[in-house]
Amino acid sequence: MPTELVLGFAVAGTFVLYSLFGGADFGGGVWDLLASGPRKAEQRALIAHALGPVWEVNHVWLIAGLVLLFSGFPRAFSALTVALHVPLTLLLLGIVFRGTAFTFRTYDARGDLVQRRWGLVFSVASLVSPVLLGMCVGAVVSGRIRVEGRVVVSGFFEPWLTPFALAVGVLALCLFAFLAAVYLTAEADSEPLREDFRRRALGAGVAVFLAALGVLLLARQGAPRVWQGLLHEPFALALHAVTALSALAAFALLWRRSFRLARVAAAVQAGFIVLGWAASQYPYLVVPDITLQATAASPAVQRVLLVALVVGILTVVPSIALLLRIFQSPPTRR
Repeated sequence: MPTELVLGFAVAGTFVLYSLFGGADFGGGVWDLLASGPRKAEQRALIAHALGPVWEVNHVWLIAGLVLLFSGFPRAFSALTVALHVPLTLLLLGIVFRGTAFTFRTYDARGDLVQRRWGLVFSVASLVSPVLLGMCVGAVVSGRIRVEGRVVVSGFFEPWLTPFALAVGVLALCLFAFLAAVYLTAEADSEPLREDFRRRALGAGVAVFLAALGVLLLARQGAPRVWQGLLHEPFALALHAVTALSALAAFALLWRRSFRLARVAAAVQAGFIVLGWAASQYPYLVVPDITLQATAASPAVQRVLLVALVVGILTVVPSIALLLRIFQSPPTRR
């Protein structure tokens, strides 16, 4: 297999992992904003407990993906960061404000009013950031980012301020909220809390279906390449079939209250949505002017990146597994 294709799979893989873990963190902020009912405080406490050990760690997947893109496909990275400078800057600000507010809300001892204000900043940033991330994805696949030579000629706003890009942003928000709600059903330590998030998960799942339908309807005009890939690429069609089956499985398992298996099915669904997007636009990194092969770095650089990738996997994955094992295990009794 060509090394640039391996690196392309690696970039797609990091964004899948960021969606499954970082995306669920964003979704937790959404449910923090929408906490309601007699168990509102308990809902927010469960979200804070679930996010506490991992909210910083989960960004390692985004950082890894950006480093691989910058080093392995520099021309594509340059075009994307120029054309999407505004939404990417706003996204990074949202991530910073979100993390800062989460920390200050946890440790600020000046009273409930101040903590509620930090909580509002945390929740709003968690709501806006997935929409911006999805809008960037929508711009990438839409074909509106135009590059002539090495110069982006499509402007700073036109590629991502479109109905299709906004629809992809709404889909990302709904998907992350769905993931978070399903994960929290398995994290909850009481039956009433599980039922709270079970109902939210089912509602968010319906929202994901409606948002995905909206993206599909807009794709014919808004992203012709993806439209063709969705309908005619065998590999993409297989991925979408797996996505549909895993979505049905997640709903059935939630309905039967098999929460741990539902978490696996929801993760498979979200992961294959991201992979289906990547497969639909192959071989383009930036539709329609920059392909995977044309923008790849030199073979020597690619080989070094592959070695670094293997070392990183062998180092980071066991470390994160140990982190989760330590912080999510129940305390031992003496």
